[in-house]
This record gives sequence, C-alpha cells and structure tokens, in this order.
Amino acid sequence: MPINVKLLAEICEAAGAPGHEQRIREIVIREVSPLVDELRTDNMGNVTAIKKGKHDKKVMIGAHMDEIGFIVTHIDDNGFLRFHTLGGFDPKTLTAQRVIVHGKKDLVGVMGSKPIHVMTPEERNKSPKTTDFFIDTGMPKSEVEKYIEVGNPITRERKLIEMGNCVNCKSIDNRVSVFILIEMLRELKDAPYDVYGVFTVQEEVGIRGANVATQEVQPDFGFGLDTTIAYDVPGAAPHEKITELGKGAAIKVMDSSTICDYRMVSYMKEVANKHKIIHQLEILTGGGTDTAGIQRFTPGGSIAGAVSIPTRHIHQVIEMADKTDIRNAIDLLHYSVKDLDKYDWSFK
Repeated sequence: MPINVKLLAEICEAAGAPGHEQRIREIVIREVSPLVDELRTDNMGNVTAIKKGKHDKKVMIGAHMDEIGFIVTHIDDNGFLRFHTLGGFDPKTLTAQRVIVHGKKDLVGVMGSKPIHVMTPEERNKSPKTTDFFIDTGMPKSEVEKYIEVGNPITRERKLIEMGNCVNCKSIDNRVSVFILIEMLRELKDAPYDVYGVFTVQEEVGIRGANVATQEVQPDFGFGLDTTIAYDVPGAAPHEKITELGKGAAIKVMDSSTICDYRMVSYMKEVANKHKIIHQLEILTGGGTDTAGIQRFTPGGSIAGAVSIPTRHIHQVIEMADKTDIRNAIDLLHYSVKDLDKYDWSFK
C-alpha cells in the first residue's frame, strides 16, 4: 500500500521548534479528530488521541512534533540576528542555509558567517561553531524590529521532494513518526486495550513532553516512535551502520536513554515475522527518544519498546527516509498494538 506523500510533505514542512509546536499541532488535531474517541491537549501542548479498546489496559505511543531549531537572542545595530540552538546541531550543516524567523510575521533569513576569502589560515583550519553564524534578513534594524523580537523561534526552510523510492526534507526527524502515528490510528479498527497516541512536545531538548504525558496516561505498554541513524553510506564499516535504508522498519533494542524490555523486543520480532513485515534490529549507542519517558515515568514502569525509522543525514535539512520502510513502520506499529493480548508477558 503506498503512503500519502502529500500529507507527509505538509507535516514535514510545517514549522514547529521546541516549545513552539502550534502549527504542527493544528495539523495533528485536524487529521486525528475523526479517527478517535477522545482528543485532549495538556498544559505543555502534548496532543493525546484516545481510541478505546476491549479490555482495561493502556497502550501509549509517543511521536514528537518538535523539530530542531533556534531562538532569537539578540538583534544588533545593523539588524543581524544572533541565536541559540534548540536541539543538537552539527555547526557545519548551517552553512549556506535559509531559515524562517517566526515573529509577528514569518521572515526568511540566511545563515551568514565570515567569508573564506578574508579568513586567516588558522581560521580556515578550525571547525565552525554555532556562534560563528548570524542570521541576515536583508533588512536594517528599524525594519527587523517591526516584526522580530528576542524570543522568537526560528526554523529551517526546505521543501519535501521524492528521490528514487525515498523522501527528502528537513524535519523527517520526527515528522515521519507523526505521520506514521496518524496513519496507524486511521487504519486501526479493533484494539484489545485503550490506545493513547500522544503527539509530544520538546523532545529535542530533553524528552520533556513525553515525561509529562506518561505521568498522566500511566500506560501498561509503551511504544516510542522516532527516526534512527542509517549510516549506510560510503566510508561506513558494517558494524557502524546502525540501520540501512530499504531494509525495513527497525525494532529498537536500546539507545543511550533506554534498554527496551526484552519481552517487547521478542514480541515485536514475532509480530513482524507473523505478518511478513520487513524489519531490522536497532542498537543506537548515542541519542535517546520518547521511549525513555514512556518506559520510566509511570509508576512501576511500562513494558516498552520502539519502532524506529531508518534515516540518513539526520539533523540536517536533507534527511532521507525510504517510503517502503515508512510503510513497514506503519504496519509494524499497527500489528504490535493489535496483537498485544495474544502474548505471554510474564518474566521468563
């Protein structure tokens, strides 16, 4: 079954820096409202979509809405903006990029830095720092201050395109998971337990929304939904790849914030094999996801695992995911939720 690339593009291209997820939240509410029995938004901005099941247990699925971005910290006398990062950036990826500053109206800016022509030999040999960059809107301070002030969020500007069997855009991390959760809720007809699809905020700055939402839901079972590294590119040794594009949805074994419940890992492998879903295993030694909050922020913990979407060039504006992997991720999540009551969850 093909995926809805038009909807995925709308979700990826929408602006939503950590703490400023309102635009993507509007899309989520529009899409999931007809699909669920109850919809609510908490004080932090997490959106929880509830689909009632047959039995008295809770399943929480977390997909974060926010993308890495920036926040305005200063406007200098010439109208150039200084900023602070919201989330993890490799500074060299900022070179030659356009951004959108979200003030009283959206203004396009460009990431500027010292031209190589006037750098000293020592400067040319140094790795760039985020503090080497500024944002140029092409306007003087008097014009800039009509629309922009300290505290305004900034997001990166890039449209979604299709390349071969892949999609490429900014914010595939983690908008592809927002898309997958919406589509799974669309396709899920009968669930054994109450399903809480939670579209979380502020994951990129510390899993903050998931921690809060989990305390409210108090799930028995939990699934994180996020991208993961696909380092299947020239120069990568086989043991460094983490995952590969086109090799299926990834079942998380662990990342730096979570060791997934071994019962859940075994169960998800069983589900994938039963339903002939192409899959691979993921061990991510650096980086965490909402899975950590879902697993640990409920009394006694939840039996938690995660579906991960292999993605190349993560935390750049050229993130790339395979459409078949995305389809497999929808199916893996769907059947993992649907078959939960068919497994022996005792310790053994």
